[in-house]
Amino acid sequence: MRYCITDQSSESDGSRLTRRRLLAGAGGAVAVAAGGGLYVTSELQGDFGDYSAPDSAPVVTTRGLVDPDAGSSEQSTAETEGEWAFGEAEELFLFVHGFDTGDETARDQGYAMETGLESLRAAPVVTYSWDSDIEWGPAKAMADANAAPLAEWLTDWADEDGRPVHVIGYSLGARVTGEALRVLADRDRTDAVASVSLLGGAIPNDSVGQAGRYGEAITAVDAPVTNFHNADDRVLGWVYRLSDSTQAVGQTGIVDAAAEPEGYQDVDVTERVPDHYSYFQPAEGCLPQLVDRLP
Repeated sequence: MRYCITDQSSESDGSRLTRRRLLAGAGGAVAVAAGGGLYVTSELQGDFGDYSAPDSAPVVTTRGLVDPDAGSSEQSTAETEGEWAFGEAEELFLFVHGFDTGDETARDQGYAMETGLESLRAAPVVTYSWDSDIEWGPAKAMADANAAPLAEWLTDWADEDGRPVHVIGYSLGARVTGEALRVLADRDRTDAVASVSLLGGAIPNDSVGQAGRYGEAITAVDAPVTNFHNADDRVLGWVYRLSDSTQAVGQTGIVDAAAEPEGYQDVDVTERVPDHYSYFQPAEGCLPQLVDRLP
């Protein structure tokens, strides 16, 4: 039995569903291919809200710049776009979007988060825009390859500006974020972030444990790492679990609470967040809980 997420249309291949319909909130489904048959087990619906970022919105982008087949030392430096005059702002947020997200949508999501923060903890939100609008397997490789550019931007910002940066890793953006923490730890630059928040993280629920892939980096970083998880997140509970044969930390929290690294905390937002698309939405998401746990 094989479970797959793909960009290919269901009309051109009877064993596949369009990935955009699956995950982008336009009315997708979980596809299970077994014995040559395609079974649609449930509709997954949701949206990110109706928010359009202005052209001046600040963006850090690696689109078209990162090669997953190159080593971390060979990756290109991220570029910046938009307006970066933050005036008297004392801090900023860096929003790292998830899977199957084009550049325009990524910017709109960052703007939605900034809108939601206005009444809670007003601060500029910078979007980290990366090439995630590809098939699932390559998207994970692209997430890993974005670790070095993200870590480099964070250290450059810390050295040249110094205002605290709160990193928000949403969905597959949690993988980009976790990998960047590993790079920061390896470079002894664990001072480059003020906090890390994972929203609906599409990474294994054992990866954040002390012995997990990100455990040592979470312990090393000079900032709290908070994971906001939702037991009713159907994208993670069905699609992610079927495609990766594991459970996501964004659905279950850490697999073993006794294995929590120092500085790590789980926050259950099941009662607050209606679906995978709403974590950072104004009024619907868990931004109040996120802000409450910031240093």
